[in-house]
Amino acid sequence: MYEVPLPSATSPHLRRAGSKPIFTDPDSTEPAVANDLGLVFLTKVNEMKSPSMAASSVAMIPSPIFLWRFKVLLFLMWGISCCKIGWDSVMQMNTDKRHLFLYEAFLYFNPLLLVTLMVWLWGVNLWVFSQSSVNYAKVFDLDHTHLTYQEIWKCATWMTIIVPTSMAAYLYLYSHGEVSLAASQPVILYAAILMVLIFPFEIFYLPSRYYLLRTVWRIILPLQASAITFSDFFLADIMTSMSKVFSDLERSVCRMFNRQVATIAWFEADSVCGSHSVVIPVVLVFPYVCRFFQCLRQYKDTKERTCLFNALKYSTAVPVIFLSALKYHVLPVSWTNFYHPLWLISSVINSLYSFYWDLTRDWDLSVFSRIFKFKNLHICTNLFYGRIWVYYWVMGSNLILRCTWTYKLSAHLRHNHLTVFTITALEIMRRFQWIFFRVENEWNKMMMSKPSLELSINEIPEEDRLLGSANHNV
Repeated sequence: MYEVPLPSATSPHLRRAGSKPIFTDPDSTEPAVANDLGLVFLTKVNEMKSPSMAASSVAMIPSPIFLWRFKVLLFLMWGISCCKIGWDSVMQMNTDKRHLFLYEAFLYFNPLLLVTLMVWLWGVNLWVFSQSSVNYAKVFDLDHTHLTYQEIWKCATWMTIIVPTSMAAYLYLYSHGEVSLAASQPVILYAAILMVLIFPFEIFYLPSRYYLLRTVWRIILPLQASAITFSDFFLADIMTSMSKVFSDLERSVCRMFNRQVATIAWFEADSVCGSHSVVIPVVLVFPYVCRFFQCLRQYKDTKERTCLFNALKYSTAVPVIFLSALKYHVLPVSWTNFYHPLWLISSVINSLYSFYWDLTRDWDLSVFSRIFKFKNLHICTNLFYGRIWVYYWVMGSNLILRCTWTYKLSAHLRHNHLTVFTITALEIMRRFQWIFFRVENEWNKMMMSKPSLELSINEIPEEDRLLGSANHNV
């Protein structure tokens, strides 16, 4: 057998750098040769180890597909656990109070669940925009540091985890007699969300959060804004679809401030935070009032008569909301003979007017569904692009859901919280499909006015990810 020469005891490879040799070899007359032998020895050993170490390191790194499947599995297991805990907790309650308790639980958590749904769908919108020729960054006047659809979905994932977990904890604690702890769950959740929105440090997408807050501020005070931009119009339109969400948020916060969480205050419909409160129609109508004043401000800037007709459309929502709320403040005979017929007429006018405006103004039917013509081959292109059924589906569903709008905004119809939740979710879905064609139409207008704006979305750096545009003029 061959013998492997061992390094000398004085070799620097047997001691720390700068330290003294561990052994001395007085008989050694060729320290340089011994050092060279030691270096060769260690090199051979490293060569023998390196292939196996590289293979083991590769084997220890899981594939992205495996990690994705593992995360989905954990997500599903968590979701099933929350549903199981919530259902078992509800079944332990008294049958007489079960429905009323679920009504209160939905009051606190259904607004945040609907907001989560909207965030998920907005991520889908951005994904479609990124695959098509529509440069949404130019449409919304964003700089190169805007949120991508992956980051939108990341935010939605965390919201999907946190909100149902808090709801399951609320149901579990209340059903097991821990009323004070149960009452703290929605309070902590709302406070945490508020802190995340206004947190002034460079975490949690600070430029994006402040961009959102600035836009909301411009919507609330449209007459004070320097100019009304497409982003202002766009977000205000989305807020009109979520007016029921804002109404439930107001009642939830009201009950928190008045310490009515997890109490029997739901029996008192005429209380300060009850279902007959005059604040409810005020909150419901507020997004429409903001949109109304936006149109007036735009007319002041552009002198276009179309802005006045658009303002008229939003003004037709006011009688629908307030006539419905009058049911709890007038005599039953007056409601049946006078106010109820007026409410029906105003509902029909608003629904048909809004539907007409969608087809003729917000959308461009001449290039309908072009947004689904992706730059790369995709199943969505085969399903939606150039298909005639897309026209009929979008127009038909938009008309039907425009009519159900009266249900979710009319106080005298909101008796079944599950039905109201479903109708509001469908309205968010309607707004989701409306976004595709509204943004496409705006992009087409920009292209006709300024052809030089045609810029592929691929030119936006992938690593730039946050909103931070200081200029909001279009």
